[in-house]
Amino acid sequence: MNDSIESRVRLAVAAALDKKAMNLDVLAVANLTSIADYFVLMSAGNERQSQAIADEIAERLKKEMNVRPLLIEGTAPGRWILLDFGDFIIHIFTEDVRRFYGLERLWGDAPNVTSEFIGEAEAEKPRRARKTS
Repeated sequence: MNDSIESRVRLAVAAALDKKAMNLDVLAVANLTSIADYFVLMSAGNERQSQAIADEIAERLKKEMNVRPLLIEGTAPGRWILLDFGDFIIHIFTEDVRRFYGLERLWGDAPNVTSEFIGEAEAEKPRRARKTS
């Protein structure tokens, strides 16, 4: 079993996409901060879907790699759920909260390495257009 950070992020991304996460981005933040190597950002249609995505990610990483999050925040109400795995942090937003906080703008210097973590079929799928504020 390969338990590198990249394989753990890849599994988390696959779990999120299985639960229909939208607009998923993986940002390489290691050269910008010491808190994590990657941020994984994604949107959900509503709070219930946010929770389902978070549950699937946590369950798959626990079951397949024996990895548990160090911290889980925001499950109630579920508009921004954060799963901190130490070397990578998952952010699951409802669309309106993601637009409001704009982490992509805040971490704009971080390379977007999403294509390294999703399969070719997923990479070629059209992404839902983001509304701009």
